[in-house]
Amino acid sequence: MKKVLMVCEAFGGGVFTYVTQLCNDMVSEFDVYLAYAKRPQTPENFRDFIDPRVHLIEVMNFGQLKNPVADIKVIRELRQIEKQVNPDIIHLHSSIAGGIGRIAFKGNHNSVIYTPHGYSFILMGGGLKSKVYRAMESFLGHHSNSLILTCTESEDEVSKTLSNRTAYIETGVNLADLSKTLDDIQPSNTGKFTVFTLGRAAVQKQPQLFNRIAELVPDAEFVWIGGGELEYELTAPNIEVTGWMSRANALALAKGADVFVLCSLGEAIAMSLIENMFIKKLCLVSNTMGNKSVIQDGQNGYACTTPEEYAQHIKDAMNDFPTALPERAYQDVLNVYNTKVMKKKYVAFYNKLIQG
Repeated sequence: MKKVLMVCEAFGGGVFTYVTQLCNDMVSEFDVYLAYAKRPQTPENFRDFIDPRVHLIEVMNFGQLKNPVADIKVIRELRQIEKQVNPDIIHLHSSIAGGIGRIAFKGNHNSVIYTPHGYSFILMGGGLKSKVYRAMESFLGHHSNSLILTCTESEDEVSKTLSNRTAYIETGVNLADLSKTLDDIQPSNTGKFTVFTLGRAAVQKQPQLFNRIAELVPDAEFVWIGGGELEYELTAPNIEVTGWMSRANALALAKGADVFVLCSLGEAIAMSLIENMFIKKLCLVSNTMGNKSVIQDGQNGYACTTPEEYAQHIKDAMNDFPTALPERAYQDVLNVYNTKVMKKKYVAFYNKLIQG
């Protein structure tokens, strides 16, 4: 079997879910190795999520990234791993692994792929730091022997400004697991028309925009599932901030709500969005990277630019709910945004690279 080496420093949260699912899906077709780093967000029982056929290699120096000397140690360690594994494909996940990995791996005898999982220079908003990150991405994109593989067409459009070699494969949810989870959950319903979002109240998720939308629709109830450093911006009297909830409780609230809003600065692809499309919620998203590829305005949801646009669509739905849009979104998940389709595309993509 041909060998695939996954490299993941950001081994937690959504990236953890993506990488473990990909490893498990590929292990029947390829000899899969996962070079990872433990983070505070890494589940203690992370091995339970990974097929035992996947070879695990902990990159010890990933946890010491503080200065150029530490970076050199990581580069040496990664090159040693490459020498031991001798992979046909090296797949780098997220920005740190993508940055250091594209320096460490020359791609002379294998194919090097980088998946950013959302470009940090977009997700953090503007400012000097954002400009520096973009410059670094552009330099590595044009001066390394690698290919950028993203999760949506609109993220690929950004990649084309950073590299001459790009592609994309849509991410998806495991429908069997999600269906099984949802079957055991009863909807939590307050009796009011409910608009909700889910995530960390941070710059990327734009809580001030969510707050403004709530102010414009005072007759609806708004819920922010989660919390974070910017939750103080959620001041509208019709907003409830739940704090972090169990997955079961969050899904119960989602099942009982009417509209899901994702007004982020950008995404690679938001699993919360795909899940709520599957639950047949009316989805309103920001017209930004990632979101605008998944939601086609007026076809399976609404892509919005201003708070007034969000507000008007919510008011319209309160008067006449557009049931055809959530149904179309649900069908899109069945046909595109699921791990079964994703697996087929990845197997074909990897084999094409190996065959040259």
